[in-house]
Amino acid sequence: MNAEDLRAVQAPIKERYRNEPDAAIITLRADGKLDDPTGLSCSVEVGSAIVKAGLHPATGGTGMLACSGDMLLQALVACAGVTLRAVATSTGIAVRGGTVRAEGDLDFRGTLGVDKEAPVGFKNIRLTFDIDTDASAEQVATLKKLTERYCVVYQSLASGLVPQTEFRTHANV
Repeated sequence: MNAEDLRAVQAPIKERYRNEPDAAIITLRADGKLDDPTGLSCSVEVGSAIVKAGLHPATGGTGMLACSGDMLLQALVACAGVTLRAVATSTGIAVRGGTVRAEGDLDFRGTLGVDKEAPVGFKNIRLTFDIDTDASAEQVATLKKLTERYCVVYQSLASGLVPQTEFRTHANV
């Protein structure tokens, strides 16, 4: 897809959102099933596949199931990669290929309740792009700025969003 094609696809969508701001508010959803009463896992629908997530080996898991921390980083990589591609296309900056890597540091003492002062969650996340491009330093700076600005997962993490939780119970009668 080139910049003209992307603009042609997005133009009517952007126009609708300008005229009907409420139409731009979309609720995305992820579903999981606690379907293994003997295991410490959660089955998550990912597109047309099911991913079974479990404990990381650093917390007692076997390493055979997906780790939710890894899945968070994978979501960041996917979003940042797609956003970079869209930004490069719309700005006309040629990116022939490359890689995107997210790394995050966790202190599992917090997760396991070993040290109440140790944080639960990522202390740091690093996002690295190695791109094959002849773009100037200024163009790469533009790619960086716009990718960070428009990447949904990046912005959600950077904003310090606090998820809301609700627990509902259902007793088997």
